[in-house]
Amino acid sequence: MDSNNFRRSQKLLELSQRFRQSKSVFPISDDPSIGQSKRSKRPNQAAVLICLFEEGDDIYVILTQRSSKLSSHSGEVSLPGGRTDEEDTDDIRTALREAEEEIGLDPTLVDVITVLEPFVTKKNITVVPVMGILWDKQAFNPLPNPGEVESIFYAPLEMFLKDENRRHEEKEHRGDKYLLHYFSHKTNNRVYVIWALTAGILIAAASLVFRRPPEFQERASKFWHKNHSSSNNVPGIIEQKFIET
Repeated sequence: MDSNNFRRSQKLLELSQRFRQSKSVFPISDDPSIGQSKRSKRPNQAAVLICLFEEGDDIYVILTQRSSKLSSHSGEVSLPGGRTDEEDTDDIRTALREAEEEIGLDPTLVDVITVLEPFVTKKNITVVPVMGILWDKQAFNPLPNPGEVESIFYAPLEMFLKDENRRHEEKEHRGDKYLLHYFSHKTNNRVYVIWALTAGILIAAASLVFRRPPEFQERASKFWHKNHSSSNNVPGIIEQKFIET
């Protein structure tokens, strides 16, 4: 990426450096030739992209509203991402490829800084969050894929730690009671609701980025149906969680 045409955010530079050096997240090499986040291929594996950029004094994340024409989770808010293809060499490739297909985000604009521990859905899909930085927001020309995405919007990442515009429902799964969180965000004269898997991932991501827990009781489910022994077993990594979706 050419950094001569724009000024890189000092806040994001420090974040990038911290994550690359951290032992509590998957470190990402500066050498693009080295494959990252390699895991055994699973038929029910997916990856999503947590793409961050700075605007004003806030760090924002790119989100989408899924097309109402989709057969599953239609109209819901999600992070760009999807199922792993046979051609994908790792989770990073999956997340970047899906983001390009869904919202027209050029993979060369994204600087991947870490990969979070996987989340698992009720449908037994393993979802790997990949975190990256969009240094040059002006270079991104959003092009929503009409077959998959109804709209693209941005939300401040820190909102997922605040007890504002949030509600929750208590759920139970196999005797385990947990809270499902719903965040409302108004932008472009519309109100979007971020919940379930997406909200869970963003609470975890925001806790890492801002180095503090949420202001509310998260009480995520303890359900975990299998051990991801191929995830490098990095100590201190985000706890694996069950999120309803």
